[in-house]
Amino acid sequence: MKTVLVYREQILPISETFIQAQTSAITRFRVKFAGLFPEPHSLTLPGECQLLTSSHGRLSRMRQSIYKATGVAPLFHRKISAWNPSLVHAHFALDGVGALSLISRLQVPLIVTLHGYDITVNQHFKRVYSDLWKRAGLFLCVSEFIKKKALDAGFPEDKLLVHYIGIDSEQFAPEESPRKRGHVLFVGRLVEKKGCTFLLSAMLQVQRILPEAVLTIIGDGPLRPALETQARAMGVPCNFLGSQSSEIIRQHMRFAEVFCAPSVSASNGDSEGFGMVFLEAQAMGVPVVSFQHGGVPEAIENGVTGLLAPERNVNILAEHILHYLQDHEFRTTSGIRGVERVRDRFNLFRQTAKLEHIYNDLIRSRMTSPVI
Repeated sequence: MKTVLVYREQILPISETFIQAQTSAITRFRVKFAGLFPEPHSLTLPGECQLLTSSHGRLSRMRQSIYKATGVAPLFHRKISAWNPSLVHAHFALDGVGALSLISRLQVPLIVTLHGYDITVNQHFKRVYSDLWKRAGLFLCVSEFIKKKALDAGFPEDKLLVHYIGIDSEQFAPEESPRKRGHVLFVGRLVEKKGCTFLLSAMLQVQRILPEAVLTIIGDGPLRPALETQARAMGVPCNFLGSQSSEIIRQHMRFAEVFCAPSVSASNGDSEGFGMVFLEAQAMGVPVVSFQHGGVPEAIENGVTGLLAPERNVNILAEHILHYLQDHEFRTTSGIRGVERVRDRFNLFRQTAKLEHIYNDLIRSRMTSPVI
């Protein structure tokens, strides 16, 4: 059995359950992990992990900086070489850049998954990524939107492939338990592109008509204090729960009547590449409300499994939330359609089987095309 090395500088943020899920579903390759430093509250990994440093101290940060600048870390590379990986899979383009010294040492091909901020945040793409464009074997785009952004940024078209990661429909499945009336759920990092400020404004309108409606916000980030202040100032009752485990998130999805995460383009260009949480909600029978933005329309079938408002249009966003809260039959039908759509189009195990075929194809092509 061949080995694939999954590379991520941070091993592994709790927000990146999509990496954990995908690697856990791989069956035809051994999975090993490599990175520069550990996250304080890392997700459980389905394989061994080799880190450049084991802490966040000053010396560790210095070693990380030196490695990024020079690509020199003989012991780190030697330990990874002992696994004899056949391929390196980096998540996010900047991590792909960080993996270039590794593939030079290992002489194996590199796949890079493009997720969102790595190619939507405004920057000088050619200066940052030109070497990666030449040396990576393939770039997997999490949506058609991300593929278009990658083309606009200058990524080579012949190396771009759209590949949806998928959802475990057994883990995320609807239950017969009753929904909590008026329960609106948001899950996401509290940063500009997640649009939580627009949701608070929409909930003000919703609660004028349905005073029993309540918003639960799961997630943390730099905007949390400002959002809590906004909610108090507007008089919008909501619960800020901070970061929570996947199990707690699923518990809240079981009871929610509507899931709303109104993503927008941030001031620096950062955009929603796809949004796995939209699939998770639909898989559990929760209809989704959001904005017509980024890769979101690929995750949601507008008018069928959810409703999309024009970006930043709070009035229509509120109307869509109210539609689901007031129309039980429409909400139920959308929930059923969402479950069916995720199972049919975004099955984690089918999508991961496709990924394994991609791995094998790239490994075979490596035999006739030397790594640069």
